[in-house]
Amino acid sequence: MTADEVSASLEVPDRLNFWSFIELANRRLSTEYGSTHELATQVLLTLNRASNVVTYDLESSIHRPRGLSWSAFRLMFVTWLAGPVDAKTAAKLTGMSRAAVSNLTKTLIGGGLMERKADERDGRSVQLSLTDRGHSEIGEIYREQNEREYAWASVLTEPEQRILVMLLDKLITNRDQFDVRGRN
Repeated sequence: MTADEVSASLEVPDRLNFWSFIELANRRLSTEYGSTHELATQVLLTLNRASNVVTYDLESSIHRPRGLSWSAFRLMFVTWLAGPVDAKTAAKLTGMSRAAVSNLTKTLIGGGLMERKADERDGRSVQLSLTDRGHSEIGEIYREQNEREYAWASVLTEPEQRILVMLLDKLITNRDQFDVRGRN
């Protein structure tokens, strides 16, 4: 096959969707770039896509109408269930940087949802906690989000949900086999 024939056979369709893009990407990656791990690419593109779709849905349908972001929900949720919590632990549990937690905390304090107090045991550290209003709001927000989570997850049977959790856990916990960059 000549270079022109290869190029013609790999033309980008006018109307790509996610799955036809994956098919196109795998075909081009293997023929033009010598990729040998197309399934790995498909797994991670699909995982990323699923995460983005669900996160966008939860943020746009539940959090933004309340004036919050997905990140604000995560920080409030962690503080609600594990708090009071220091900023370092909050960053670890939310998957955010300490700087992001610090900036978000300022916004939530300004909104009357969170408070920051000096740690009695370590004067250099602060403890984050929810205000009474923050407690009330996160409870309402979580109930609404949990119904939406249930709607998303209900397309899978309960055994499928457990298998998915098991597989994702396996993917995450085995990352120490190679040099992973990023937060825990």
